[in-house]
Amino acid sequence: MHAPLPPRRTALVTLILLLVTLAAFGPTAAAEDAVPADPEPRWWKGNLHTHTLWSDGNDFPEMVAEWYRTHGYDFLALSDHNILSEGEKWMSYKAIRARGGVAALPKYRERFGDHWVETRGSRDDNSLEIRLKPLNEFRALMEQRGEFIMIQGEETTDGYNGRPVHMNATNLGELIPPQHGDSVRDTIRNNLRAVREQAKELGRPILPHLNHPNFHYAITAEDIAAVTAERFFEVYNGHPSVGHLGDSKHPGVERLWDIANTLRIAEMDAPPLFGMATDDSHTYHKGQNVGPGRGWVMVRSRHLTPESLIESMRAGDFYASSGVRLEDVSYDRESGKLSLSIDAAEGASYTTRFIGTPTGHEVSGEPRRGEDGETLDNVTKKYAEQVGKVLATVKGANPSYELSGDELYVRAVVTSSEAHDRPSFKGQKKQAWTQPVGWRERVESEE
Repeated sequence: MHAPLPPRRTALVTLILLLVTLAAFGPTAAAEDAVPADPEPRWWKGNLHTHTLWSDGNDFPEMVAEWYRTHGYDFLALSDHNILSEGEKWMSYKAIRARGGVAALPKYRERFGDHWVETRGSRDDNSLEIRLKPLNEFRALMEQRGEFIMIQGEETTDGYNGRPVHMNATNLGELIPPQHGDSVRDTIRNNLRAVREQAKELGRPILPHLNHPNFHYAITAEDIAAVTAERFFEVYNGHPSVGHLGDSKHPGVERLWDIANTLRIAEMDAPPLFGMATDDSHTYHKGQNVGPGRGWVMVRSRHLTPESLIESMRAGDFYASSGVRLEDVSYDRESGKLSLSIDAAEGASYTTRFIGTPTGHEVSGEPRRGEDGETLDNVTKKYAEQVGKVLATVKGANPSYELSGDELYVRAVVTSSEAHDRPSFKGQKKQAWTQPVGWRERVESEE
């Protein structure tokens, strides 16, 4: 039997062992876990328009979030109709099946286990119900610092005289019910006002954006232009039923964008709209057609936080995509050069169209389509040649365009030779849309 060490030697041995342990594990763990003091900006991929069983989607919110988390996304907002995923909510198994969610419960159990899935009642008498988990209960299962975050969202589902007016709010703290209005434009304004008021009251940034303007062809370019407080809209929405390309009587969504931005800059001295791409996903099971992975935004930001992402989007430092990835987008105000670097996929080719409106176009003096339903023929004639012209077409992975100073704005749309993996319309190719530049020289943004 060894004699016990003197107290001084015991303390010394303990200190040595502690230092060895810290040397072996402490610095490494700290280095791996450290947050850089001033990280470089990078691109973050996210979707801000998503539905679950909390409204008219057909899968559980955890399952939807898990899909995005495991498919290369960095952030996600669940934006169910006129509801936040919070509080107590049970849903009958029968109702879930009726939405096409026959496989939803078995998949949910397999992924998260019986201890997580809460049920009551019985399938034998059709009384089985499943509890829908609120965001604050499941976000900890999904989020990982610097890799994936959840952001609270809502699709405020409103309308005027049978015309749907849907608007998303991202990073809100409380439900915003539909505000209604005496016209389409008034409805948009009132919902925007409610977002601004909540943001001020809660002291947090909330990003509103106008959803799918061509859904039932409810919102005209003039409507979008007139509400200058609205700065964001969906230039691409992945739902197959939102009229993205327009038809023989209605312009496509990109055309709406150019008309609205021309009116804003030329006639209203107002900043243009920025374009977003979203999924508007509703269905998540095999063989269903309104699924995820169709459109997203790529935001350049230093931090993966709602505040940092929203700040970058307000500055226009993001692009919309349905499949094309960009390594860089830059605009040098001094030289007027807009440059893109495309992250080219092997075997794919790329065509970039630089689109804008010349300063010498004629806007005033001709009829345009207003809230009284003025005919499209007048609008088509009015905007046919000058607004949203293709100023240049460039092939390759490093397109650029130097503004002459005679443009109200210029934006770029990149189209790949590759077909879209999950097309929402026939013949769809992968694309990316950059934000308009060159307008700040004429318009001082209030922001």
